[in-house]
Amino acid sequence: MSAAADIAVYRGIRYATADRFGAPVRVDGAPIWSDEPGPIAPQLPSRLETVMGKPNQLPQSEDCLRLTITAPKQATGRPVLIWIHGGAYLTGSGGFDWYDAGTLVRETGIVVVSINYRLGALGYLRAPGRASGNLGLLDQITAIEWVRDHIAEFGGDPQSLTVAGQSAGAHSIFAMLGSPRTRGLFRRAILQSVPTGIAFPTPAQAERVGQIFLDVLGTDPHSAPLSEILRAQGETARQFAEPDGLSLPFLPISGLDPLPEADAWRAEIRDRAADLRLVVGSTAHEMAAFLGPDPTAELAQSLGREIFEEPLAEFADDLARAGAHLHRYRVDALHPDNPFGACHCIELPLLFGDENAWGTAPMLSGLPLDTLADLGAPMRRAWGEFVTTGVIADWEGAQPHRLP
Repeated sequence: MSAAADIAVYRGIRYATADRFGAPVRVDGAPIWSDEPGPIAPQLPSRLETVMGKPNQLPQSEDCLRLTITAPKQATGRPVLIWIHGGAYLTGSGGFDWYDAGTLVRETGIVVVSINYRLGALGYLRAPGRASGNLGLLDQITAIEWVRDHIAEFGGDPQSLTVAGQSAGAHSIFAMLGSPRTRGLFRRAILQSVPTGIAFPTPAQAERVGQIFLDVLGTDPHSAPLSEILRAQGETARQFAEPDGLSLPFLPISGLDPLPEADAWRAEIRDRAADLRLVVGSTAHEMAAFLGPDPTAELAQSLGREIFEEPLAEFADDLARAGAHLHRYRVDALHPDNPFGACHCIELPLLFGDENAWGTAPMLSGLPLDTLADLGAPMRRAWGEFVTTGVIADWEGAQPHRLP
């Protein structure tokens, strides 16, 4: 454990173990933590480094099913936010400094848990007889169940869980909302920049991607060196790439545990909608992170509407009609002269990290970094209020609230 005057941070807690392409197995008993983050899921460099900069370097290992807990000291019964990082299901870690929750916890008094899960082929490869698919999603659900059963030991309230995520993390929560396995596990969720326009593939579609991966790999994936797994994964992503820059070769698969087929998935969401409280939103120029500067360009704006804005609005409207309580938001540019505008990921520095974690982020160029804390205060306050009460009092109404 590491600690400041008012918070404690418990890093590298193993919540599960898993063999390669095996289901996660819960680790129970007394939690063991460290002052250092645990290893992260094996991954190649992220294409989002062009806007986010490079993350702090952490060791990679298939033994990556770890989480970090940040809590007020002497806390008891505090509401809990469980953070699921993004990264196109290929990159990321809850242990990166980008997701340091110290300021959020100090200002709101909540407990924050950030998780790792398996990525890429190791998390989502579908190859009958070799890899079942959806392992990364099962990791996430296992982590949430672990938090429910252990968070009281760290000052959290297991009956007050909110799951939150950005990009692929939000897309994962989008998937979970239609999984019977998560019914009753959480009732509050925050979906940041969720690409609801990207559908979950069928098993047959996922198997075609899996065959590309196996052909490129050229050997048994169970025994292949990790370097070869990542090489084949990168080549598969290149072969699968589309001009919009948001192709996802490895992602949750419809009709495979824990996800039902599409019609049953939609019915599950409708059936539980009245019990759900959600915050959903996007940034003004999502696609600038993938297509480059000039965020107001016609192609970038058109794809942003197609992948993010319009399907998200349709999803939110459908949920509201089914009885869910929703808050909506939109993030505008933080600095008028930054060429990336309000690109994908621009809200993350408002919620997590500090000027040291985000000091090399091109999407923040031109912005005095010592203003980040003040710029993010309204967002942190709103997220804390929602996690605590399920409502953001100042955000009632159908129109998206503008941030920062």
